[in-house]
Amino acid sequence: MSEGVRGLIIAHSSLAAGLVAAVRQIAGLEETALQPLTNEGRGPEGLVEAIRSAVGDAPVILFTDLGSGSCAFAARRVAIDRPNTAIVSGANLPVLLDFVFHRELPLPELVGRLIEKGRAGITGTCTEDVPNADRALSRG
Repeated sequence: MSEGVRGLIIAHSSLAAGLVAAVRQIAGLEETALQPLTNEGRGPEGLVEAIRSAVGDAPVILFTDLGSGSCAFAARRVAIDRPNTAIVSGANLPVLLDFVFHRELPLPELVGRLIEKGRAGITGTCTEDVPNADRALSRG
């Protein structure tokens, strides 16, 4: 049986490590299929080589913090000549949590699902638009 799709979060500074730590804590897993990689201290070539080294041969999703910038550019360079590779940019906790629980899905189906989860995970409200959104604010 296949072990499922692997995930590599490529992000600026310590963001990738923080996201992986949060996923592990929330999900209650010691998930090894989701790994962090920082761009810190790496030039473009060094980052590409670090990604190639980290992904091995398994199907993989390269999660990036932004859709452009050094992490996304390096991910695209790796994906160009690597089969069974997908890129999901703008990774957030809803995306990563869904990933760890559904990584056995076929790569194209998994990527579509993750994009939907990421979009659905972004919500918001403005107190001026919602009467009595927080009654405690009006008591002051």
